[in-house]
Amino acid sequence: MKISSIGDPSPHKRDLLFITLAGIFLISLVLGNAIGTTKFITLFSFDLPPWLKEVTPSLVRDGSLYVMSIPVGLIAYPFTFLVTDLISELFGRKKAQAVVWVGFFLNLYMLGLMSAANLFPNTYGVSGGLELFDGVYEFMVANTLSSMFAYLVAQSVDVRLYHFWKRLTKGKYLWLRNNGSTMVSQLVDSTAILSILYITGNLGETISTLGALTILILNSYLFKFFFALFDTPILYAGVWLFRDYNEDPEGIKLYDDERG
Repeated sequence: MKISSIGDPSPHKRDLLFITLAGIFLISLVLGNAIGTTKFITLFSFDLPPWLKEVTPSLVRDGSLYVMSIPVGLIAYPFTFLVTDLISELFGRKKAQAVVWVGFFLNLYMLGLMSAANLFPNTYGVSGGLELFDGVYEFMVANTLSSMFAYLVAQSVDVRLYHFWKRLTKGKYLWLRNNGSTMVSQLVDSTAILSILYITGNLGETISTLGALTILILNSYLFKFFFALFDTPILYAGVWLFRDYNEDPEGIKLYDDERG
């Protein structure tokens, strides 16, 4: 007997699922842009063998120690690609693209609110973290403006490639459309946003050459690449658990509706 998916796919529950997925997407997106490049974190490090040390730029190593460093905002961002793939699978391309556009305008809304707050004069003796606010605002403006173009292009590429592979394979091989769309779109995103930040001088004093920029792009993309591989079973699980909630207008489903 085939095990049923979670709950009764009533219109209310289907709407709740969509709102929840969209909420995860929007929180991850806004958080990633808000904290952006305010901090770079080390994911891991290891000693390089002599032959690899010779071809590894000194920017990302201390002697023979290789350091995998990424912007802290990148921690949240890959979840946006996982969610758009899940929305694409369950609800179709138009709803996934709509969430991408909503995310774009909400980031502009956030930027507008922060800019308005920055224009008002400070109440001296009351503010508890004026320097903190100014620092966050300074980084957020540069990060948000530079990332919005990269975000819109990358997410749109992700949604369209996902449905291209879905139509081509007639709904089979979820792993192919998940990774085939995400890995390409995240390369576009990493290259675009870091290049814009480099051109505008918002990557720090040590990132002053194209070689250093290339290393940052590579580190950023490698993190996203392995995250895409990691999220594939999560996507399979999500599509399976909510397969009865599927309302994709294309009518192509990974799992059929047979009961037995």
